[in-house]
Amino acid sequence: MPHCHTYLKRLRDHGYRITPQREMIIQIIAHCGRHMSAEEVMEKVRAKTSSINIATVYRTLDLLVENGLASRFDLGNGNTAYATSEHGPHIHLVCKHCGSVTEITESDISASLDRIEDLYDFDCRPYHFSVHGLCRDCRDTRTD
Repeated sequence: MPHCHTYLKRLRDHGYRITPQREMIIQIIAHCGRHMSAEEVMEKVRAKTSSINIATVYRTLDLLVENGLASRFDLGNGNTAYATSEHGPHIHLVCKHCGSVTEITESDISASLDRIEDLYDFDCRPYHFSVHGLCRDCRDTRTD
């Protein structure tokens, strides 16, 4: 069963009504294979139907996040992106100057996460998160 059908079944099993708009939103984000903003999801849905608004897109994405089926993360400058749980755990390095985003896998920082767990007795296996800083190019060209 494709994971979009799994998501729809899980929501139905939890008593959520699956409207045609909600189903389209879930299919789009489940099959895109990348992170998407609510606005990008909206554009793709609008290509199929005009009977949708951005509030419906946000509510559906929030519903997916609340039910553990997707993650929401901050890309800086008020930009938010969403990805389904099928996208796998990873971290985003977001440049505060140019806005570039570099993805690294959780395994790349697993030693740091293990240290946090040891020091603070805190189970730390994030699914998605963002670290904001400066990329090499912006750091090298800074004049201050």
